[in-house]
Amino acid sequence: MTCKIIGCGAYLPENIVSNTELSLSIDTSDEWIRSRTGIVKRHIAADNEYASHLALKASQRAIQDAGVDYSSIDLIIACTSTPDNSFPSVAAKLQGYLQLRSIPSFDLQAVCSGFVYGLHVADSLIASKKYKTILLVGAEKMSSLLDWGDRSTCILFGDGAGAVVLQYNNEDNSGVVDSNIYSEGRYYDLLYTDGGVSMNGKSGKIRMKGREVFKYAIEKMTKSAEEIMTNNNLSPNDISYFIPHQANIRIVDAIVDRLKFKPNKVIKTVVEHANCSAASIPLALTSLKSRGTLKKGDILLFTAMGAGITWGSVLLRW
Repeated sequence: MTCKIIGCGAYLPENIVSNTELSLSIDTSDEWIRSRTGIVKRHIAADNEYASHLALKASQRAIQDAGVDYSSIDLIIACTSTPDNSFPSVAAKLQGYLQLRSIPSFDLQAVCSGFVYGLHVADSLIASKKYKTILLVGAEKMSSLLDWGDRSTCILFGDGAGAVVLQYNNEDNSGVVDSNIYSEGRYYDLLYTDGGVSMNGKSGKIRMKGREVFKYAIEKMTKSAEEIMTNNNLSPNDISYFIPHQANIRIVDAIVDRLKFKPNKVIKTVVEHANCSAASIPLALTSLKSRGTLKKGDILLFTAMGAGITWGSVLLRW
């Protein structure tokens, strides 16, 4: 083992928008949203609250939870699709906020698969022995990409950030056991924004082919999770907690049904904060850790799929 999570942190903006509030401006209802997505509410960042601000608050909590000095961090990776600026990166701004100097920092963009991709990359970098302590954060202000008149997308997303501190570990068998990541660019138009810097100078709004995304999300996450369990001679019974990307409760339930996980092993937080893209899995992990039931030796399985399409899984021993 090389890459171990030693601290977790999460942040959700104070402003909460319920399904009922959404129904005042678009043709929907609390019952309609709950029955199709499981979502009850979402947190929406203030106008002057950016992805880097969300990242900072989650990172500060993760560093505090890890019990390390800020100065021990020697690399920052920010997973985001909603950066404050076209440049500089969220990671660079976060580095400045934390008053860290002369360390590398960069953004990673794999949309909802961002955190899984980030863990895969961070594990590889720590394995190289060039870095010992990495701050990995998923931070998204998805509300800035929403067309609030499009019922098919605006009900699904929220804002938030989750962070972990990763450290080199050669003392025991805890840490990242295995990971896999994939992409299929030919499906880029299933979920995309209708704008971009080189396209039209705008960030654009989210456009989605819902049925296709639903189908591929179930298919890709299921296969990725099956693959990583098979490659490590594990069955669903060996997994302590299954933490899938928190996109839609029906997607999560379909994957759980196919993989035959017991309900008490599945972490579901989409109800409370909707789809926070790259922040979803670290938000769910921090929620699990806060319960006090996570113990040393537990085996965790993360899986995600995002626009691109991108997908992958990470197997981790706590």
